[in-house]
Amino acid sequence: MAGRRKITLARLDVVAHLLAQHDDTLLICGLGNTCWDVRTVSDRDEHFYLWGGMGGAAMIGLGLALAQPARRVLVITGDGEMLMGMGSLATIAVSKPKNLAIIVLDNERYGETGMQVTHTHHDTSLAEVARASGISASRVVYTRKELETATPKIFTGHGPTFTNVKVTETAGRTVLPPRHGTLLKDRFRSAVLGNDATTE
Repeated sequence: MAGRRKITLARLDVVAHLLAQHDDTLLICGLGNTCWDVRTVSDRDEHFYLWGGMGGAAMIGLGLALAQPARRVLVITGDGEMLMGMGSLATIAVSKPKNLAIIVLDNERYGETGMQVTHTHHDTSLAEVARASGISASRVVYTRKELETATPKIFTGHGPTFTNVKVTETAGRTVLPPRHGTLLKDRFRSAVLGNDATTE
């Protein structure tokens, strides 16, 4: 596409920067590389890793944000996963969760199926889709300076917010999170609900 900006941010560096801001943020990780990236940087009970359900990360984040209005909820996912669940942006905009921030690590590739280019490599702008859906706090990030400017809005801004971070194709060496669904569910519930959590 003519006039496209150069992509220089490494995805693991972006994730490390974001997780360094962590306090009591609840984190939903979209399936695939974003899960591996987050687990490589850190692993906390407040991280919920998706091993399936492509397209569901933003909606899980919405449900969590509505259920836990006093906690900041962060969704970190990829462009392919977000394209699958693009309709969720309209629902999020209508629901207006003040505590929800969505970050898309956009390498313009389907990393799980062979690195085919996604629509964002062409003319599709996820940030413009989010804005048109009603999420006015939507932006695209290409540089470290732009990332640092966006960071306070991600963690303390009036939500919902949508940040599309353009990252390079290189994934780097990553670590897989736990695969056991019951383990991930139970530890996340305990982290969110504390002593009120019960096992079904």
